[in-house]
Formats: sequence, structure tokens, C-alpha cells
Amino acid sequence: MAIATSTTPGHDQAHPDLRVVGLLTFLVSESLMFGGFFATYLYFRGINTAWPPEGTEVELLLPTINTIILVSSSFVIHWGDKAIKNNDVSGMRKWYIITAIMGAIFLLGQVYEYMSLGYGLTTNVFANCFYLMTGFHGLHVFVGLLLILGVLWRSRRPGHYSASKHTGIAMAEIYWHFVDIIWIILFTLLYILSLF
Repeated sequence: MAIATSTTPGHDQAHPDLRVVGLLTFLVSESLMFGGFFATYLYFRGINTAWPPEGTEVELLLPTINTIILVSSSFVIHWGDKAIKNNDVSGMRKWYIITAIMGAIFLLGQVYEYMSLGYGLTTNVFANCFYLMTGFHGLHVFVGLLLILGVLWRSRRPGHYSASKHTGIAMAEIYWHFVDIIWIILFTLLYILSLF
């Protein structure tokens, strides 16, 4: 993915769009935070003989459905980005609305999962890691929804977004892809590997 560039009036030389550079820097720092969670989880998994501990069984059906919804939303938001690059603002809105709905469904599924689990944050170290990692990720999904809704709100103004002016749309898409990639790692660690 190329970093957007812009030119300063009076200068012919293009330079990276610092808004996108700032977002990418922020996402690197968030990756390090999630990396700390992943390392902690793997450490505790390695030193415990029974993982997850008894009484903290992991269900797979709802999280798998949630994963399909969230990963699919990455394709949907990309179609919105493609639409604006063709000057199709209404197409971008349509795909961003669908992405927002999918993100909201993911969060509702996560809340339902929390309510149906038979253990809480302080039950054991697995439950603690589970709630902290999925909750922190859920917070990121919520922020992503706010970004998408912000893009939709700003798109109401004629000419605000176009094929040549769509940095906000690109940044929302980059952030959403980040959220999806983190979830794939979480899903693998917390759900798939817990079966073995």
C-alpha cells in the first residue's frame, strides 16, 4: 500500500501525507501493545499444564461467525475505497454503511459471548487474558466504527471527498484492516490453539 502524497503550494516536490504517516505510527505503537498481550498470553499458556484451565471452556461457533463477519468487512470497506477513487461518493457511502453494520454486529456478538460465558475476568489467568485481549480489541473496533461514521458524516458535504481528495477514507480503511489483522491473531491464539 502506497502512502498518500501531497504537494505544498509553490513546491513541485511531493512529500508523504503526514496524516497517514501519523496513523501508521500510531498503529505500530498499538501493534506493540497487542504484541505484549500476545507474549504474556503465550507465556502463561506455556507454563500451565492445562490450558485453558478447567471451567474456562472456549466455544467456537459464535466467534467463528464473528470472525467471518469481521474479516469480510475488510473486503467491503475496500470496495468503498475503490468507489471513491472512481468519484462514486454514493457507492462509497453504501459500502461504508455496510461495513459499519458488520462492525456493530461483531461487537454485539462479542457482548453476547461475554454474557454467555461461565467465567469472568478474575476466574483465572486464562479468563483474565481472554477478557483483556478481546475487550481491548473490541475497543479498537468501536473506535473504527466511529471513524467510519465520521467519514459518512463528512461525506454529506458536496465535494468533501472525491477521486483526488479521499485521505480520510483511506485512513479509515487502513485502521479497519489493522483491527481485522489483530482479530485474526487473537482468534487463532484464544480459540483455535485452545482446542489443542
